[in-house]
Amino acid sequence: MRAAIRSAVPPEATETISYRMPAFRTQGGVLAWFAAFSNHCSLFPTASVIEAFKDELKNFSKSKGTIHFPIDKPLPIALIKRIVKARVQQIEKKKRR
Repeated sequence: MRAAIRSAVPPEATETISYRMPAFRTQGGVLAWFAAFSNHCSLFPTASVIEAFKDELKNFSKSKGTIHFPIDKPLPIALIKRIVKARVQQIEKKKRR
């Protein structure tokens, strides 16, 4: 998960801990949080990004701001990268205002 996120964020993004979870941040704000649990890995890209990808995420457990990926299946790396890139674009757009 970390490697997929790192490959999708800008080079200047830094790793940090936010809300007691690992995350990637730029000057515009936190891009995405991630965490591992006993039966799933979670990606926290914000509710609006999850909503934008709702059709592609229909087979995954999710809540308002979280996507759960089961540990017994391969991570959908390409989807994770697209989600993170969408979050990067959202932050960049917000910064330009």
